[in-house]
Amino acid sequence: MRKAEIVSTVLEMADQIGPDRVTTNAVAKQIGLTQAALFRHFPSKAELWGAVAEHVTDTLATAWEAALEDVSDPLERVRALVAAQLGVIARTPAIPMLLFSRELTTENEVLRGAFRERLGVFHETLAADLAAAQSQGRIAADLRPRDIAYLLSSLVQGAAIRWALGPRTTSMEETGLALLDVQLRLLECRKDR
Repeated sequence: MRKAEIVSTVLEMADQIGPDRVTTNAVAKQIGLTQAALFRHFPSKAELWGAVAEHVTDTLATAWEAALEDVSDPLERVRALVAAQLGVIARTPAIPMLLFSRELTTENEVLRGAFRERLGVFHETLAADLAAAQSQGRIAADLRPRDIAYLLSSLVQGAAIRWALGPRTTSMEETGLALLDVQLRLLECRKDR
């Protein structure tokens, strides 16, 4: 229970002040612990960030799995997967900052590797569904599904970073899905082209 509280506090603080400014002393103080007590749960700052990475990547995997359950149409799967990603980010606004924290990802191979691996799964899942839509003649045949997946991943990351750094007065999910819908319409095969 205490470890989950610590991880949650780290994510809240990373959102509020930026992940590069989160210190173990500040986390301990926020929770009402001493820094020594915090280190009993996580012997090093790297292990603390590793637990944060594990929590975030597990949350993403669970959301993706739930979103794709009982969805068979490839473009509906793409939309469901992106919606799930946006939903997790909306509930955990520190995620974009964690992904783009040069200091954290350079210093912490566990954090970098966890995010790289999980986002690789996201990309490959998108690419597979896009390839399936392409084989159905719904996406232009001259486009590479992996390239489209990079485009859509970039769209998600761009929408997330813009929302996370902005005033958050709009729904990131609605904005991100509206952008996705525009992009998918641009990729569709049309006889009038």
